[in-house]
Amino acid sequence: MSGRVLLVANETVAGDAVHAPVDLHDAEVLVVAPALNGRIAFWSSAEDGARRAAAQRLERSLEVLAAAGVAASGRVGDANPLLAIEDALRTFAAEEIVVVTQPEHRSHWLAHEIAARARARFPHPVHEIVAA
Repeated sequence: MSGRVLLVANETVAGDAVHAPVDLHDAEVLVVAPALNGRIAFWSSAEDGARRAAAQRLERSLEVLAAAGVAASGRVGDANPLLAIEDALRTFAAEEIVVVTQPEHRSHWLAHEIAARARARFPHPVHEIVAA
């Protein structure tokens, strides 16, 4: 695939994830790491820790992608993954969206059907990758 891909990750991107369902090697890739908060932190607006964790997750993801030969840029996004996608699409004209999430037993995103909700909300093809 060549084109523009928005990759939204609540987990560090795993090396094998860069090959499926889309090949990112020839794409312009923007990685967004939402600043995920727990419920208490969300309601108290204590975002510093969440933003730091997201920045670390983003840095590790960019390193994994670079090691796999994928050039990507990135930013920390809103705590709400759908708003993070919406914000990113304002400045990055993605052709596809890839949602990277944790395995089912650990993922709030799978439970909240983030990929399905993104498919309903945005006109872009949306792919889901469960990180190893």
